[in-house]
Amino acid sequence: MNDDSGRKRRPASYLRYGLLALAAFLVLSLGFALIPRESRAPAAPPFSEQARAAALAETLDMRTASQQLADESSGARRQLFSHTVTLLTTQARALLLPGGTTAGSAAGTRSGADASGTTGPSATASSGAAPSGTATLPALVAALSKSGKARLVHAEKADGGMARLLAAVGTAQLLQATTLAQAAGTPPPALQPPAATQRNAATACAAATPSGTSTGSQDGARSSTGGQPAQAADPAGSATLAAALNRVVRTEVETVYGYQVALTRLDGSAADRAAALLATHETLVGQAEAYTRVHCVSVPPREPGYTLGTSFLQKPAAGLASLEAGTLPVYGDLVALSDGETRRWAVSSLVAAAQRTMRWGSDPGPVPGIVLDTALLPELPEPAASVRQTDGGAAATPAP
Repeated sequence: MNDDSGRKRRPASYLRYGLLALAAFLVLSLGFALIPRESRAPAAPPFSEQARAAALAETLDMRTASQQLADESSGARRQLFSHTVTLLTTQARALLLPGGTTAGSAAGTRSGADASGTTGPSATASSGAAPSGTATLPALVAALSKSGKARLVHAEKADGGMARLLAAVGTAQLLQATTLAQAAGTPPPALQPPAATQRNAATACAAATPSGTSTGSQDGARSSTGGQPAQAADPAGSATLAAALNRVVRTEVETVYGYQVALTRLDGSAADRAAALLATHETLVGQAEAYTRVHCVSVPPREPGYTLGTSFLQKPAAGLASLEAGTLPVYGDLVALSDGETRRWAVSSLVAAAQRTMRWGSDPGPVPGIVLDTALLPELPEPAASVRQTDGGAAATPAP
């Protein structure tokens, strides 16, 4: 009896074991399915995006400091700081992506760079501007100088259009730092003048000159018709490196002619300044032609003369300011369409052209080298109020 009953209970035991095993399998399966996968680190944004976000973050910091200094000043100093606020506001709007936010754009790019372990421009961005409540004029000058130089360095590596914007923003910030340094009694930022190409056109390529003869450039480069034919110049309005180089050469030659005419109508310190800048532009013509030959592009022929308006002859100083301002978009185009050594020369030439424009009393604007319609720029998303630290604590004030 016992053996028979035992044999009858065995199938039930097997069934129970099977059910337990099935239940354990389901529990383990659900557990593995619910365990989240290890998330991958986000890819680092492109260099140009990191550079844009870093420029936006630093520009907004300096804008806040400038607004505080304007609120605490009066008279001419208030106007000076207010102009700085306007300049930085326009730059921030130009750097802001349509529909983007000021905080999220910069912070998101910075966190992406940090998570990927790269050291991009956003990952280490710090303008050095004083925090709210402790802004000072020397600190603002230092922040503008540091940010401006950083923008020019980033412009050497960024994509074409972004390179031009960064170069324009950096140029204007350095010029404003120079203006504020005069008010603060501190040294202006030191800038390097445009340098001649270190490459030899004879080894880079044999570029023929318009006359078909061998000529020497300022950096010692020579070209002749005996070697490789030169690349024909593109139409004046085309967006190519060859066309941009030709526009620079033609613009500089025309500017030299304008200075030669103006010198006959200027006297005193204005004549001395014009004579010095004439020599500068003659040097720039040689440098521009040398860079043109290095890229195997035919140097455009010299024009016998140019037509100058009556207003230029009557007010030569204002005419020279207009000529200098006219070189800015030409160098801006070359920044966007070139790279390497040529772009570095274009960036430094843009800065120098903006400085010369100011020397003749003209304002190169918030983004020199770019013809900008501010009505098309996105508006900055402003908070309802900004908090400003005072001696008695934090006080809410309307955002600028």
